[in-house]
Amino acid sequence: MDNAVALVQAFLRLHGYLTVTEFPVVRAARGGGQECLTDLDVLAFRFGEASGPGEAMHHPAESEANRLLGITGGVPDMIIGEVKEGRAELNDAATRHDVLTAALERFGCCRHSEIDGIVHELLRHGRANTQHGHGVRLVAFGTLAPGHQDRRCHVVLLGDIVAHLRADMRRHWDAWRASASKDPGFGMLLTLEKAERGHLPAVRGVPPSADQSTGRTRDSRGGQHHHG
Repeated sequence: MDNAVALVQAFLRLHGYLTVTEFPVVRAARGGGQECLTDLDVLAFRFGEASGPGEAMHHPAESEANRLLGITGGVPDMIIGEVKEGRAELNDAATRHDVLTAALERFGCCRHSEIDGIVHELLRHGRANTQHGHGVRLVAFGTLAPGHQDRRCHVVLLGDIVAHLRADMRRHWDAWRASASKDPGFGMLLTLEKAERGHLPAVRGVPPSADQSTGRTRDSRGGQHHHG
């Protein structure tokens, strides 16, 4: 999993999405056997009442996440996402009718009879509603805004995701530190935050602070002393 996909997955998981990343779309080949059409970077689903850990649906942080994702709370949401380290744009494979059909069939989000209509709506407007009452959307994640407006997808910039995740981490630092998460995106951000917090005493000249997880005190030179 590359770093960009890891950050997107961390953001979606924080806000209640169940995720599958780098999902291979495979179909029967014309000459026999199977062929891989593409890998979908992220597929995610969130139930309507989901919210971030310890936060109500209408908490400002949750509202900010919904704004970034282009949704309102209370509605089940499925995302078919493309993740780029460059411009946030859909690639050609992600907009193929057979690729989207295969993804919807694989996850069983709607009746087989309505898949064709949903795919047509996705390719025209970037979103569709199923008879089961949840939405399906195409979302492009990237470090840069797209070179042109594409009505087929909602755009989320990775810079906004990183800023949101780091703000949440600082707001709920005790919970994040206690989580010991093995998620690669969370782990990357936890390491950065710990490194910055460990560097603060030396940079700002503040008194040594106790590391609650080890019972040690860090001095201004970065050394550690055991408490007796």
